[in-house]
Parts: sequence; C-alpha cells; structure tokens
Amino acid sequence: MSASPLKAVTLTHVRYARGDKIGHFLAWISLVPVFISLGGFVAHFFFRRELQGMCFALGLIISQFISESIKSCVQQSRPETCALLEVCESHGWPSSHSQYMFFFATYFTLLSYRKAGFFGGNENKWIVEVIAWFMAVLTMFSRVYLGYHTIAQVSAGAILGTVLAWSWYWVVNNVFIHYFPLIEESYIGRTFYIKDTSHICNVLKFEYDNARAARKNMIDKSS
Repeated sequence: MSASPLKAVTLTHVRYARGDKIGHFLAWISLVPVFISLGGFVAHFFFRRELQGMCFALGLIISQFISESIKSCVQQSRPETCALLEVCESHGWPSSHSQYMFFFATYFTLLSYRKAGFFGGNENKWIVEVIAWFMAVLTMFSRVYLGYHTIAQVSAGAILGTVLAWSWYWVVNNVFIHYFPLIEESYIGRTFYIKDTSHICNVLKFEYDNARAARKNMIDKSS
C-alpha cells in the first residue's frame, strides 16, 4: 500500500530566498495577521471582553470566510513562483493576507474615531492609525515581493477588506449596538464579565480614574 502524499500546515509556512534580508523581514511581516488573531484578539477576550472588540474579531472571521469563498469560486492561479513556494494548490485572488490587514486597518480607524480616547486621547489616535495602515501596506507588499501573489491579487484583497470593514462597521454600530445592553445584562454577559464601553469617550482614563478611586477608597477604609 503506497503512502499518501504529505501536506504541510501553511499557517506559518512562509518562504523567502536564502540570504535575502529584506525577504526575511517581509516573511515576518507576512505573519502579522496570525499575530493579531492569536495574540491580539485572544488576549482581548481574556483581559478586556468588550463587545466592540468581539464584534471586530467576528467581522474578521466573516471577512476571511467571504475571501476564501470568492477564491474557491474564481479559482485564479497564483504567480508562477507558487511552484517554488509549494502553494500552487491554493488560489490567489483575492489575497487573504491583504484583505485581512485592510479590513483590520479600516475597522481599527473607524473604531478609534468612535472611541477616540481609547488609545490615550484625541492627540494620540493618529499614531496607532498610521501604524495600522503602514502594516497593511507592508503586508500587501510582502505578498508580492515573496512571490505569493500578483499586484492585482493583493489589490483586490485590499479593496475587498476595506469594503467589508466599512459594511461590517455600519452593521455593528447601527444594528447590533442596540442589543449590547441586553447582552451585557444577560446571564452569559454577567457570568463572563462581558461589557460594552461604547458610551465611554475615554476608556483608558475612565478605568484609570476608577482604579485610583478604588485604591484610595480601600486605603481610607483601612485607616
């Protein structure tokens, strides 16, 4: 009985030319979506548990599903370098990495404008927005540089991600947001401390002030 052909898990399977320092750097940049998903949103669920953040993560999952569905329907091949990279079995249009990062950057920007103080005040929000868009563009460039996609494929991914982010943001903040208080007060919400901070202008300052007040109150009681 002949052995079945083996296939690698491609989650972090990113290749670059040996000795190419730029390629090595861009290979790590190409993994940013993985870091955001496994690090950022998992950490957010455990330590923040805010409904806006959960909807953000859900939107990314839905957008990835849409992207993969379009790939399966269109079935456009990757560039010729796919043979060397061992990714010819998967389709290239649109680029999922590009779509993910542009969804993230767009939604992140819209959310930071809605909750301008979440990142430390109105004067600082542009910094994180610039970083998000810079990483999105760099990720898109990395997929072309490393040979995984064509310019048309990453451009399609960027447009799709931006459109989906705008659409999902509208749905969340015009439809779902009306159910946030119900979720917050539900049994599951109270059990897992799920909260809605959409109505708080500056979340960091709010939590900072309350933490200081609680400590002061504790000291006063112990005196």
